[in-house]
Amino acid sequence: MQFASSDSVPRRPWWFSRALRALTSPFYRYRNAKLIHSVRVGLAMLVSILVTTGIHIPGGGWASVTVLVVIGGIQHHGNIRKKAAERTAGTLLGALVGLLLIVTQMTTGASWLTYLLMSVVAGVCGYYAIGKPGYIALLTVITMCIVGGHGDNSFDTGLWRVLNVLIGNVIALAFSFVLPLHATYSWRYQLADNLRGCARVHTQIASGQCVDKQAQLATFRRLGERLVRLRSLMPSVAREINVPVARLEQVQWLQRSMLSALEMMSDVMNDGPQHRTRTTFAGRDAAVRAWLLTAARALRFGGAGRGDQSAADALRPAANEGQPMQETYARSDLGGDPLAPALQGPHWLALRFEEQVQALRAVLLEIEPNWNIERRPAQRRG
Repeated sequence: MQFASSDSVPRRPWWFSRALRALTSPFYRYRNAKLIHSVRVGLAMLVSILVTTGIHIPGGGWASVTVLVVIGGIQHHGNIRKKAAERTAGTLLGALVGLLLIVTQMTTGASWLTYLLMSVVAGVCGYYAIGKPGYIALLTVITMCIVGGHGDNSFDTGLWRVLNVLIGNVIALAFSFVLPLHATYSWRYQLADNLRGCARVHTQIASGQCVDKQAQLATFRRLGERLVRLRSLMPSVAREINVPVARLEQVQWLQRSMLSALEMMSDVMNDGPQHRTRTTFAGRDAAVRAWLLTAARALRFGGAGRGDQSAADALRPAANEGQPMQETYARSDLGGDPLAPALQGPHWLALRFEEQVQALRAVLLEIEPNWNIERRPAQRRG
């Protein structure tokens, strides 16, 4: 029996393999979120064109406009449920107002009254567009203009445009649920990146490396920008994993405190005696670095970390982890000599940084059953 050589087996194109990996892997879906979203919007547009032209609906282009307005800015799954209700309310309300404007123009024939009413509605929607009901207000005024025009549309034209808007809304809602990016994954991966960045900075400080000031500022700027992006994800994450925003705020606060402590430690150690960093950290730098990397690994791999260690086990303190660094400034670990005054501040900051890392691990461990969403199916089957 002859077997085909491996060279004769057709290989998948690189673009197909990349697309398949982006669709099936949460991490690669996170890395290729813009590409997935662009494909989703393009397909929704194509379906809106085919549907409206296939059944010969007059003015079918307004269905495509509605698709772009509704789905263009939607990305995270945590926004979909809330936005779906807001889209429906804004679309129906705007359609009703547009039809009423047409009836007013047909009844009175006073264009100035129609223009005035449209301006009043736009002003009211503009007032509410800045705040929580902003999305409803924006869709209301846009749909009013689509359906009613400037009041010069016929009633039949208005009804056809209402139908187009509703078709576009339904298509957009259907496609908004296709391969949405979970905000939880974005939150986890970016938080893991920040923890790894903290571990690198902490290692540089503990080893006494003198870092260029511009490079130091660039590092902390990247960490701070990522922290800001994490805050913008918190409402969607809270809805997805059913965790109070206050608990995510605690994670945010601890991370911000860690960055502040690292920045002060970096400034002090760059200006101080580098040969006494072992005294400042009391030999705890390796353990703190391991805790940061372990937490980052748990967030990155979730249900099955490296070595098949679960996220909860990775975050849980080990039996041989040892006691926290003691809050003492009187003696150093070098022959019992008094700790230099210049190093008491960095020593205190190192102690506080260690406490913040431990507190962050504790919070992540407490809410792990919620944010570790890839393990939920296995838990339900169990």
